[in-house]
Formats: sequence, C-alpha cells, structure tokens
Amino acid sequence: MENYKKHLSTIIDLTEEQWSKIENELVVKEYKKNEFILEPGVYSEDYYFVESGVIRSYTIDDNGKEHLLQFGTENWIVSDRNSAFCKQKSKFYIQAIEDSTVILLNEKSNELIISLNPNYLAAQNKLIQNHVRSLQDRINLLLGASAKTRYLEFMRLYPTNFLASPNG
Repeated sequence: MENYKKHLSTIIDLTEEQWSKIENELVVKEYKKNEFILEPGVYSEDYYFVESGVIRSYTIDDNGKEHLLQFGTENWIVSDRNSAFCKQKSKFYIQAIEDSTVILLNEKSNELIISLNPNYLAAQNKLIQNHVRSLQDRINLLLGASAKTRYLEFMRLYPTNFLASPNG
C-alpha cells in the first residue's frame, strides 16, 4: 500500500500511528488482466485507488460500441460515482486491463481518515474539483477535437504507461 500511503501523505500530514490505523481497515484486491472489478447492474459502495496496474471504466451502447470514460493508472481513483456515493446500481464496467492491485475505498474509510485528520475533508474537496475539471476537459475534447488531438491529449495524460511502442 505504499502508493496509497504516499498519496495520502501528499494531501495531508500523516503520522505513522494514523497510517497504521488506516492501513488496518483498508481492503486490497488483486485483479488479473481483463477481470471485471464492477459491472452494470451491480451495486458497489467502493471506489478504487489503483495501487499498481491499469484499469478502465467504460459503457457499451445499444449497438455494442464501447465508450471509454476513464483509464486509471497508478495513484488514480476510478469509480462509478452513482453507485459508490448515490447508492444506485452501477451503469459502468470497471475492468483491469493488466494485472492490477486496487485499494477499496468507501464512506467508512473516508470517515476514518477524517476522524484521524480533519484536513482530509478539505483535501478531498480539492481532489473532487480537479476531477470535475478533468471530466469537463474530456467532454470538451470528445465533443469537438479531432482524433489526433484526442490521441495527443491521451499520450500527455498517460505518458509512461502501457502505450510504449514495440520498437522503442
């Protein structure tokens, strides 16, 4: 859980005692390449911190076409917010696209961290605002950018992950 510990430490001051309490409550799951973490119609209170690997969130339309919503690489959080926060059945597939380790986060883990360090709430709000901004930028690209521009933006966001050319 080193990446999650580093993530928390970058947004709040965290003592070893606090980390120990948090670590004892967290659930870590391993997923094999192509394994589903979440599927439509299933309720999940969790959202997923990518400790290692790569996961994706997507939908499939009535014509069978996939629509990618998000890739999650190390240190990213992926979720179906309707399910995790609004107690609704999932509308999305969340799938490991390579062997991945995720940390399951939820309301209970948030409450624990806030009880140990109230500054976490303000940090979470800032992260959510950044997430909304990213989603707006992505929607704007999807609505009007060329395929080349979208690809270049994708490469900018995920420069060192699974997209390396086989020729170097």
